[in-house]
Amino acid sequence: MTSANNKTSNIAIGLFAAFLSACAGHDKLIVQESAGEPRDVRIIRSGVTAVQGGVLLARSFQVDPINRPVSNAMSLGSYVVKSTTGFMRRVAIGTAQFPSLETQPIPEVSNAPGMNLDKWEQDLDRISGRKSSLGTIEFLVGGEEYFPRMLEAVRNAQESIDIRTYIFDNDDYAVKVADELKAVSDDVDIRVMFDGIGNLAALRANSESMPADFKTPISMERYLERDSRIKVRTLSNPWLTGDHTKTTIIDKKIAFVGGMNIGREYRYDWHDLMMEVRGPIVDQLQYDTNKAWAKASVFGDIANLFAFVSGKRKHAEKTGYPVRALYTRNFDSQIYRAQLAAIRRAQSYILIENSYFSDDETLFELARARRRGVDVRVILPTRGNHSTHDASNLIAMNRMLENGIRVYRFPGMSHVKAAVIDGWASVGTANFDKLSLEVNKEVNLATSDEKTVNDLLDRLFIPDLARSIEVYEKSDVTLQARLIEVVIDEVL
Repeated sequence: MTSANNKTSNIAIGLFAAFLSACAGHDKLIVQESAGEPRDVRIIRSGVTAVQGGVLLARSFQVDPINRPVSNAMSLGSYVVKSTTGFMRRVAIGTAQFPSLETQPIPEVSNAPGMNLDKWEQDLDRISGRKSSLGTIEFLVGGEEYFPRMLEAVRNAQESIDIRTYIFDNDDYAVKVADELKAVSDDVDIRVMFDGIGNLAALRANSESMPADFKTPISMERYLERDSRIKVRTLSNPWLTGDHTKTTIIDKKIAFVGGMNIGREYRYDWHDLMMEVRGPIVDQLQYDTNKAWAKASVFGDIANLFAFVSGKRKHAEKTGYPVRALYTRNFDSQIYRAQLAAIRRAQSYILIENSYFSDDETLFELARARRRGVDVRVILPTRGNHSTHDASNLIAMNRMLENGIRVYRFPGMSHVKAAVIDGWASVGTANFDKLSLEVNKEVNLATSDEKTVNDLLDRLFIPDLARSIEVYEKSDVTLQARLIEVVIDEVL
């Protein structure tokens, strides 16, 4: 019995280590892991990472089944079902559907009118299982726009600040944000949640631009709580699934949603996108935050049930145009269904900018759209933050080029997660990979409001297409890269 338990534990630890290494690439730049640090600092960092990894592993496999039995079982069941059906879909696409499609000619771009957006929004109620709310969206492009605005809102907060993020880093800029929060914590109720795997990955490395003399706190949870009234909870990872959501809500009336975690990369190093959101849609995001906060407590699923029963409260002003929150949840891949349906319905154009592109079904539907005469363009980063995802992106780019899709390489690292399809926009936290579309918790906001979509085109897509270099020739792909791509398809 002991031998069997040890074997199971070793398997779990091995899976955890592999998963952590892979997930680190999603939102953290692994370029300076302890480089340039004194030996004693490297030893401390490694030791703390090992201890926190052990605690996280114990929570995931020993504590969660006790205080979160329902969500734990659902996470496992959802992962198994999606992995099995996803594998079958990928085999069918790779062996039959793509070869058949690629015998068809690629037409010129048709310049046809786009899909009927009124009909699309009505149908999307059924496709996504969610009704539209109301709200307004202002796009904040880059850390230079987002962080000053977010910190201004923090300083002006009157009642509450709720931060739910994948990573709250321990670099110099994250500490600056933490200090701003601590400065107002005596007068404002502040709750901070971050993902266990995400934050552990952040502890393992520094941004390459971080000042060499900065001394990182060992634990951001302890740093935030010390000499403040901030409440902090680490979100658990049942069966190594993650909470990739990134929302900051001020006074239950203003929300910031998008791709940026809290750290130096997002402020200075990477290209990224956030949204400042107002209106009743904020009430929905606040409700989501309340449930996540409750489930992260020691009472787990029971607390989550009480938060669910308490329902959504109305705090935000009733203003705006139709805005829909779309999610990735257990057994419910709303973002995936909505984006695939929009691609299948597209008649005029599809624009996508994303960091990680490894979903075969999305790639197949884009190729089909191109053969309907749709103008399909995809922007990917020139230099990603993880070699495994770079390999997967490279293979995806080659397939796009084979199917007439125009591919652009953004200079440096773009962490943007945005799509516009015939005047319908979907923007948020989700990548075009298995983790974001089927496994992790994600949130995108979607709208067909003409002014908002045009603003996204004018402020993000048109400038980024102009800055990027279009790719015309396929790249050589090594056998190792192809093997990595197969693993990413199955795991990430």
